Amino acid sequence: MAKSPNWTREELILAFNLYLKLPFGQMHKGNAEVKKLASILGRRTPDSVAMRLTNFASVDPYHQQRGVKGMSGGYNQVQPIWNEFINNQEELVFESERILADYQGKTIEEAHPDIEFDLKNLKGEVKERLVKTRVNQSVFRQMILKTYQSQCAISGIDLPELLVAGHIIPWAENERERLNPENGICLSNLYDRAYEKGLICIDTDYKLLISRQLKEHTSKSYYETIFGRYAGKQITLPRQYRPHKDFLQVRLDRFVG
Repeated sequence: MAKSPNWTREELILAFNLYLKLPFGQMHKGNAEVKKLASILGRRTPDSVAMRLTNFASVDPYHQQRGVKGMSGGYNQVQPIWNEFINNQEELVFESERILADYQGKTIEEAHPDIEFDLKNLKGEVKERLVKTRVNQSVFRQMILKTYQSQCAISGIDLPELLVAGHIIPWAENERERLNPENGICLSNLYDRAYEKGLICIDTDYKLLISRQLKEHTSKSYYETIFGRYAGKQITLPRQYRPHKDFLQVRLDRFVG
């Protein structure tokens, strides 16, 4: 039986791309997304794709703490890709989406039709920068929704159409942490907006705080249902990549309680 050829860098990056988006329990050969990537790659089986995903889990610090291990040969292949991600998240995530689009015979814009409305009348470097930003934000959203099992951490709303990946430290303020899943919280649009505007905050014990400005509306019929009932209660935390307490403290320092 002929031995399968070694995985190329591009193939490993595509496996990593899927790893970012797929919950650990779904990284098996029977998963539809695993089968889809195997089909896109052409010369890889779902079983081999699933094995590479497990290899990535074995170099992920979160899963290392849980004792997840992979075969040493696979570990050595995926470690450089993981290191690239740690050192330059934005570049590798965007490259992975560009490669994925190329394997599917598409441009990056065609692979992400949701960003087209932002690109009208833009050209050159300005367009390239915006494409990169929007694509990376899209991947970050997929990562955060995966981490929180597509549920708002405050209300439990589980309709993906209403969920966003809220940044703790805003996107524009810290390039290094833009795609760090510990810098994200899955929230519905309403709570994300309230968080952005400082109407609510989350402390380092993961409890929801209500601003004085919002408390001025306690007599309104919506207050208790939407905000008051959650005040002082801990948000729903994911099993992995909990919000980093240092990031929460940054927002807390700005909060007018």
